[in-house]
Amino acid sequence: MRLTTKGRFAVTAMIDLGLRQSAGPVTLSAISQRQQISLSYLEQLFGKLRRKGLVESTRGPGGGYMLSRAPQDISVAEIITSVDEPIDATQCGGKENCLGDGARCMTHDLWASLNARMVEFLGSVHLQQLVDEQIAKGFEPQEAVVVKRPISKMPQSKTIRVTGPNSVFALGHALSKS
Repeated sequence: MRLTTKGRFAVTAMIDLGLRQSAGPVTLSAISQRQQISLSYLEQLFGKLRRKGLVESTRGPGGGYMLSRAPQDISVAEIITSVDEPIDATQCGGKENCLGDGARCMTHDLWASLNARMVEFLGSVHLQQLVDEQIAKGFEPQEAVVVKRPISKMPQSKTIRVTGPNSVFALGHALSKS
């Protein structure tokens, strides 16, 4: 199986999201900092995850991402395939033309069987299990830090008394008297 960083990072980011979403939407920048994954890469992955219906986004201040379904209803196989990561160990990508002339290689059936087992295994592992494993290892999500800014008092208007001339004409008149 060729699992690239795309699939690995997607699963890691989804675990992070599953661990923290009870406090509200989780920002990609926070996931990026915690997991050391490029923000632009996360944006690409979460665009695909959103289109496949695994996450939903909230815009604006306090916005971010949340799981669109319960974590026990999201399999690892679904996460990996949602970001266009094939779960395939065959040389031909499952097209059965391993030798290039339409013929299968001698090990095609072996790798095709491995593919079936991988899909079966990854389909049986759900996001909730991975979240629970992290909690069992002692992970405690930090509470969201809400920065409260003091509310300023309404500005008080002060009466301004002008002692000088209030127009160009009044200025000219005042200067001519001097």
